[in-house]
Amino acid sequence: MIDESDRRLTKWIGGILDQVNVSLAPPEATESGKGVGLYLLELLQSQPPRGARRPPLLMTLRYLVTTHAPKPEDAHQMLGALVVAACENPDFEVEQEPLPVELWTALGVAPRPSFVLRVPLRVERPEKLAPLVRQPLIVKQLPLRGLAGRVLGPDDIPIMNARVELPALDLYTSTDSKGRFHFAAIPDAPGSKLLRVRAKGQEFSINTEQAEADNEPLVIHLKLEG
Repeated sequence: MIDESDRRLTKWIGGILDQVNVSLAPPEATESGKGVGLYLLELLQSQPPRGARRPPLLMTLRYLVTTHAPKPEDAHQMLGALVVAACENPDFEVEQEPLPVELWTALGVAPRPSFVLRVPLRVERPEKLAPLVRQPLIVKQLPLRGLAGRVLGPDDIPIMNARVELPALDLYTSTDSKGRFHFAAIPDAPGSKLLRVRAKGQEFSINTEQAEADNEPLVIHLKLEG
């Protein structure tokens, strides 16, 4: 990603200026020979466009571009050639705002002629493909059945407004004034025989499998506390 951008810019600079060294290190107080500094200041993340596909990662790289040469006029000529070429390149953006003095202080060098080059970076993210289905689709039809019962408390007193749930099917109902509840049609599948009852701030789990096997009415006796 970023290293590819570094190589691209280094090649771009080499096509504009002959026989100059390009450094990716921060500017130094003393630099020898003729060269160009291409220091990456920061990465800015952009908001990707919305769409059906997985959006790419969009970022902007901010490079500090400086030049140095034994003669200041040569450094100025190099910098001018680079900024003109950058302004004419539709893929780049040259920032117009001057750099704050605090940046140069943080770098430990005196302010010098320079400009900040914005370079877009786009990273495509391939779609996560679902694995191929190599077996034919098998559809199983399960018989439906009703489920009804009563919820009783101590001394067989019916419990009204108790919440009766079938967690496996994400179904629930409430008991009436006589403690009765009813599910009209549920699939006769594994896991559908577990009931959860909430009453008086307490919770109980009941397995209805034995009652169904004995063909007995489902009567739930709760041992309520308090």
